[in-house]
Amino acid sequence: MSLSSRTSAVAGCTLVVIALGAGVTACGSDGNPLSAPPYDAAGQISFNGPTKAGKKADPDKPLEVTAQGSEGRITDVTATDATGRHVSGELSADGGRWHSTSPLAADAHYTVRVSTEDEDGAPGRRVVTFDTGKPRGQKRLNVTFGPEAGTYGVGQPITADLSRPVRDKAQRAIVERALKVDTIPVVAGSWYWVDDKKLHYRPKDYWPTNATVQVRSNLDGIKISDRLWGGTAKPLRITTGDRVVAVTDGASHHMTVYKNGKEISTIPITMGKPGFETRNGVKVVIGKEYFVRMRGTTVGIAEGTSESYDLPVYYATRVTWSGEYVHAAPWSVGDHGSANVSHGCTGMSTGNAAWFFENVRPGDIVQVVNSNGHTMEPFGNGFGDWNVDWAKWRKGSALVTGDPEGPTEVERARLRPQSA
Repeated sequence: MSLSSRTSAVAGCTLVVIALGAGVTACGSDGNPLSAPPYDAAGQISFNGPTKAGKKADPDKPLEVTAQGSEGRITDVTATDATGRHVSGELSADGGRWHSTSPLAADAHYTVRVSTEDEDGAPGRRVVTFDTGKPRGQKRLNVTFGPEAGTYGVGQPITADLSRPVRDKAQRAIVERALKVDTIPVVAGSWYWVDDKKLHYRPKDYWPTNATVQVRSNLDGIKISDRLWGGTAKPLRITTGDRVVAVTDGASHHMTVYKNGKEISTIPITMGKPGFETRNGVKVVIGKEYFVRMRGTTVGIAEGTSESYDLPVYYATRVTWSGEYVHAAPWSVGDHGSANVSHGCTGMSTGNAAWFFENVRPGDIVQVVNSNGHTMEPFGNGFGDWNVDWAKWRKGSALVTGDPEGPTEVERARLRPQSA
């Protein structure tokens, strides 16, 4: 980092020397330092960066700002790169040293603004810029967010797919810390590491209605390991619509649909019969298909057996990747509202299926109760995220330590008082 200044001395003011240049101090015309504009604090601080023009800082090393001598102290440091990313840091209680606590990005341009005060309380300022070098021969970790931009139901999780596996918890913390989710209105949430290459994000409860969710990555250029650096990610913006929840009851053989807490329809249904029970728990609509050809062989039923089937199905609303739908089942209409006779799907009349198909969107909730089936898988077969209780979900974050009900590292940073 290059610093240049001129040296001057004024009676009644402090003159100090900086490792990277000479200092400047100034007093007001009345001789009172407190009435003077901020003086050039170059002489009160030093940086651990390059001193020659054209040299670049090593992004592997933390940024340090140190007060020189005993007649002044640092009061605040703000470091940002050209994209607006802030570098987190800690200032010692005596104001003698500030150091970064988050990694610098490679191949980035930084601006550092330092505020100081001398022994009389007069304020000083110094702005320094520097560039970091490029990582050489390193692999890049790119991130792809999901779903696609659009409007979804309040149950839609955010996904982050990584281009390379990340197994070490400390490295996961670096990655997760850089994945930012902002919502309007503000709602707290947390990432969960599904596996080494995938994360899901959700709040404790469903998203608010008519909310905006914006997702971005600050990982580009950040060192994750000796051989891995953060790569690019396209930001994502989605919105939520109404809160639509369809409660599907295997005991009453009816589905009750609620919109923003108000019941809007009750539909006679049939669900999975013994041996093919419908999964219990919360599921999220993942797609809608006007026509699907359903075959028993796709769920392990051999052709030619008493349970085999090959049917054209209309108004099919998908809730699992393995083939569970809410759909029209005119062949079993006599059992709707009275018996469970399907192979796991939720069947209803063609008219009711068409109404349901037209009134739900991806991200809406289908909650199954009183079925004898097992609970919906949390991951891998659609979105069963809401079947993971909040305390366990928080433990799936690399940033949660101690009480899973307490704030994450990111949330604690937001609540931490800023230096003066």
